[in-house]
Amino acid sequence: MKAAAEKAAEKAAADAEAFAPKDAREHVNIIFIGHVDAGKSTIGGHLMFLTGGVDKRTLEKYEREAKEANRESWYLSWALDTSEEERAKGKTVECGRAFFATEKKHYTIIDAPGHKSYVPSMIGGAVQADVAVLVISARKGEFEAGFDRGGQTREHAMLAKAAGVKTLIVVVNKMDLLDWGTERYEEVKTKLSPFLKKTGFKPADVQFMPISGQSGEGLIKPVDASKCGWYKGPAFVPFLDALPRNSRDLEKPFRMAVADMYTDMGCWVIGKVTAGMVKKGQKLTMMPLERSIVVQEILNDDEEADVAVSGDNVKLKCKNIEESEVHAGYVLCMEGAPCSVGHVFDAQVMIMDYKSIICPGFQCILHLNTTIEEVKFKGLICYVDRKTGKPDKKKGRPRFVKEGEIAIVRIETTQGICMELFKTMQSMARFTLRDEGKTIGRGNVLKIVQSHPTTAAANANAAAASAD
Repeated sequence: MKAAAEKAAEKAAADAEAFAPKDAREHVNIIFIGHVDAGKSTIGGHLMFLTGGVDKRTLEKYEREAKEANRESWYLSWALDTSEEERAKGKTVECGRAFFATEKKHYTIIDAPGHKSYVPSMIGGAVQADVAVLVISARKGEFEAGFDRGGQTREHAMLAKAAGVKTLIVVVNKMDLLDWGTERYEEVKTKLSPFLKKTGFKPADVQFMPISGQSGEGLIKPVDASKCGWYKGPAFVPFLDALPRNSRDLEKPFRMAVADMYTDMGCWVIGKVTAGMVKKGQKLTMMPLERSIVVQEILNDDEEADVAVSGDNVKLKCKNIEESEVHAGYVLCMEGAPCSVGHVFDAQVMIMDYKSIICPGFQCILHLNTTIEEVKFKGLICYVDRKTGKPDKKKGRPRFVKEGEIAIVRIETTQGICMELFKTMQSMARFTLRDEGKTIGRGNVLKIVQSHPTTAAANANAAAASAD
């Protein structure tokens, strides 16, 4: 008799073939990242207008409201920044979402907060993205503020790489304020390129382009040659349309990490499908609770759907569970093929930005998918050779690791968290490490040493036992 996991994998593969989505256009998730005031929300808002995601009447309404609030130049960003707090400050607090489509692809825009106080929200958005758009302000002083140590340009680029984003588009915004001069554009490109390479982005995976989010130039059509004849590359949307299709784990068991939840005539959970597919009426397992739930409704980009597949940003209405029982970081899994729940695990870690040494006993914050958890370095196992990516046994067992070094370490969590091994499901194995409000490193789960139920799961089991 075949193991349950093998049967589940076979069923997932069969479903992937039988329930292929009717719309053949690829679903691509884009996250706008960068320093505060670079113009991320304005670009997103103008994109929605130019592609028909926001009609002219709605945009005129935003323009009137922005003028009344003495924020006239921010009206385009209000298409994504919908809360009063975000509009009053001109800063995105949570990750805003919007949708637009072309003849070739269907896009979800994730607008990440640029302020350093909201980095955890940005990380939650980055793990849902296929493409990252790093927005740079060409204005004098604004690029420098973001790129200097402590600026969000550096940290956001590191976080995007840690989240597994492969394609990075660097848009140099506000070029219209500099009459589309090439000098500033080349200066930004020259300073930023070595840093991005050091962060882990290959030069072939990075595309620079000049744009104006306020006027919309360079977004759909190339900037007029009379203004910007020195740039020979594509405009923003045509470049996105021309990108090769992303590989999706469609034939693997269903996985969706919960990013948020709410109650509306039942419990709804929000997240990106990272593997497999789900059908309306299907039974799933909520981990680490090990609770069986039923998917009653599916909203794919806020439209009703019968099926959602890997790559889709969805809202699922779940039966047999309450909102109070669900937390960010929980994972919906295919019935019969639950994800792992790790308490002690071995991981390959790269220390990217930390001025002191890290020894066993070091504590920091781990961001894995949508989980945020305090962890401790229980032990250092070996160094990893940066060139080969293999354990460097010649150096012996590390006593400490420091900036620029890669090591295999043993990590202990305060409670069990949902994860997978990097070799089997990369999207559920990548994590970021932060300490004292800044990103210090990234890593991949290699081996789960010890599983442990979370407090929530233990409480649920105890309550079920007392009820019996």
